Amino acid sequence: MIVRHLPGLHADTRLRRAVDIVVALVLLPTLLVPMAMLAVLVRSTSRGPAVYRQWRVGRGLRPFTILKFRSMVVGADRAGPAVTADADPRTTSVGRWLRRSHLDELPQLINLLRGDMTLVGPRPEVERFLPYYTSQELRLLDVRPGIIGPGALYVAGRGTELDDAARAEERYVQSQLHTKLALDIAYLRDRRFGTDVHLVAEAVLVSFRRSAPSATAPAAPPCPGSGRTGPGSSPIGRSARW
Repeated sequence: MIVRHLPGLHADTRLRRAVDIVVALVLLPTLLVPMAMLAVLVRSTSRGPAVYRQWRVGRGLRPFTILKFRSMVVGADRAGPAVTADADPRTTSVGRWLRRSHLDELPQLINLLRGDMTLVGPRPEVERFLPYYTSQELRLLDVRPGIIGPGALYVAGRGTELDDAARAEERYVQSQLHTKLALDIAYLRDRRFGTDVHLVAEAVLVSFRRSAPSATAPAAPPCPGSGRTGPGSSPIGRSARW
């Protein structure tokens, strides 16, 4: 399958890649000690490796290995759905906290440095869900997947919708997938530096809110700079596109 560029979407640029490299080179040494402590915590509280590796689909349909701190029991990917509910019994006690705070995503700074991912962009998908993409949604695969993205912020905290393990993947496709992808398409239609800064700040806030015991599922986030909510909004900021 050939993924062609969708008119109106802003693709990756050399400047964006340069910023990704700088961010990775700054954050990896800075967070080395906290990441090492998290790795020890994961290893000491459940059997298995500290880092979980999973195949995801990247730019141009090229598969790559995404890195995360392991938040589930060993073999969880073979013992249940490819999506995770808030009450998923496969999740470890430490892993539940890691997922709520999104600290499990920190090893993706290595993916960022490698060029597998960009800091802000559509989240990489598990291959089994690609058949549910429309022809327009498949055009998202023309750009590098992101660590942070508007679609990912939309689904954050919606794990309770997937608590029925027998129907978790069906529920994901029916109630979350296409809204998430619509938000990502809206973002790519007007990709700007200011929008990216807004999304990074929003991701930090979501992580803090999700860490709180009373955290609830958020509504579809307003596209940065547009003042509107939902997949039909356009993330228009005032800064230059990059």
